[in-house]
Amino acid sequence: MIDIVSGQVASLSKGSMVVMVGGVGLRVNVPKTVFDSITGAGQNVVLYTHLQVREDGLTLFGFSSEEERALFEILISVNGVGPKIGLAILSTLSVDHLRSAVGRDEPEVLTRVPGIGKKTAEKIVFELKNKIGIGGMPAVVAINELDTDVINALTYQFGLSLVEAQSALQAIPRDAPADLGTRIALALQSLSN
Repeated sequence: MIDIVSGQVASLSKGSMVVMVGGVGLRVNVPKTVFDSITGAGQNVVLYTHLQVREDGLTLFGFSSEEERALFEILISVNGVGPKIGLAILSTLSVDHLRSAVGRDEPEVLTRVPGIGKKTAEKIVFELKNKIGIGGMPAVVAINELDTDVINALTYQFGLSLVEAQSALQAIPRDAPADLGTRIALALQSLSN
């Protein structure tokens, strides 16, 4: 129904924003990654959307890419995973990190997401095995040498678990400088937020 929303952000509230489109303000629920990328009201955004139709109302969800939206739609197709859990997963894990966890059969990565226990994580990994990745084969994240150094520093020098370190690594902006010290600082800063 509503595939893409493009307009100016009118207001922000926790986990959602109102986007002005042709004089109409649409409330769009977004993952933390999208929410954090918005600097404030007045910014123009393009969101790939999923409209949930229920008898008690219509709810619009927005994502920064078609791939992220497709993954959300796959997640909510899993029995017991609703939009709230789907957004929580995409707020905590990047698309590549989720694919990696599924491809490596690591449900413990998903238990870091608020609201997901061990059984639900195992169910999600089991059901997504053949649904994500190219040709049913889940994609594995390639980590470059610099990112490996960041993870090593976070785990050995700062005492973080591997899952915490990987999550902090994902929070580093893609356009961040390729400097080890800066990337570690950005990763640690994301943990304090």
